[in-house]
Amino acid sequence: MSRAIVLYLHVHQPFRVRQYSIFDAGVDHNYFFAQDYDDRTSNERIAHKVAEKSYIPTNRALLELLNNHPEFRLSLSITGTVIEQLEMWAPEALQSFKDLVATGRVEIVGETYHHSLAFYYSREEFERQVQMHREKIQQTFGVTPQIFRGTELAYDNDIAYWADKAGYKGILAEGWDPVLGWRSPNHVYRPAYTENIRLLMKNYRLSDDIAFRFSDQSWAGWPLTADKFSRWLNETPDSTNFNLFMDYETFGEHQWDDTGIFDFLRHLPQEWLKGEGNSFMTISEAIDTFEAKDSIDAPNTTTWADAERDLSAWVGNDMQQQAVRALYDLESPILSTGDFNLIEDWRRLQSSDHVYYMCTKWFNDGNIHAYFSPYENPYDAFIAYMNAYHDLKFRLAEKGIET
Repeated sequence: MSRAIVLYLHVHQPFRVRQYSIFDAGVDHNYFFAQDYDDRTSNERIAHKVAEKSYIPTNRALLELLNNHPEFRLSLSITGTVIEQLEMWAPEALQSFKDLVATGRVEIVGETYHHSLAFYYSREEFERQVQMHREKIQQTFGVTPQIFRGTELAYDNDIAYWADKAGYKGILAEGWDPVLGWRSPNHVYRPAYTENIRLLMKNYRLSDDIAFRFSDQSWAGWPLTADKFSRWLNETPDSTNFNLFMDYETFGEHQWDDTGIFDFLRHLPQEWLKGEGNSFMTISEAIDTFEAKDSIDAPNTTTWADAERDLSAWVGNDMQQQAVRALYDLESPILSTGDFNLIEDWRRLQSSDHVYYMCTKWFNDGNIHAYFSPYENPYDAFIAYMNAYHDLKFRLAEKGIET
């Protein structure tokens, strides 16, 4: 029996809004570049940190695995915004990604350039950003994505239908129990109302064992070793593809080096490949290899965040809804200017991270939002963002465009 680990890692950094005050609006149009390198919102500082702690050591380990195990494969997605930051501040990290893709055994997944939720607010802007991302990936890595993922793994019938018509062979989603029903995430599926595209759904329990629980000493599975994890997979009945989807920063940033996470990564292929018929596959290879088990109907949008697995992490409160609506209401006047810098600033403000920082949820979900946020609280995130929004309107007014 053939079974594969489908490892998919997501690389993204937004252009965070600096501590931008109302006194800056109309005077200083720099929203994203903090004057102080040690500022919590400094994108340059964060890019250096994540490159040194996560991207470079992770890519070094992955390249060793690719060189030592001809069967090893993985897929990754990398946003246009993080590519830009690596080009500016950590070119050696970007080169390490290029070295992986050059092996021919690392697939790049398509998405929106600016990690935006544009699909739900402006289909035209969404398609522009997907095309921008496709061109950036071609220019940087020399490959063209065949698989698509919605921002934050957002998925429903509509986005699957769009991706099918756009010619993608596969799309990704959270393997959320209310959507799967009696089914297992460990198979390839066909999205409802589509003709050719296939669906791979994240096994969130196995993925989160690595991404979130790995260093939790109170967890019953601790310590998690490569042989233990491989044994769990081998003992799982009726499975063809184990879809392990997680942030790239799992390695070295969310799970620090001293937790043993890199040792786990280095030993996983060796342990998994001991089993007869076990392999690693890219997303495309899994789609080409395994028949679709069933059709999945997803009328409601799911994501990979928070307990609800919906869009509430980004638009669950009034601040978030106001910020998103206000920004997309500027689409026509912003684009009509033809001003590259103005349009680019507007697009950078579309990154879903900005409204994620405004989330006011409590308990575990709230703690996760606070961990990722460079702001003291959600209200500071909202204030800085809306000040930048008001400056966009000022810049439009300077051009004689009223909103």
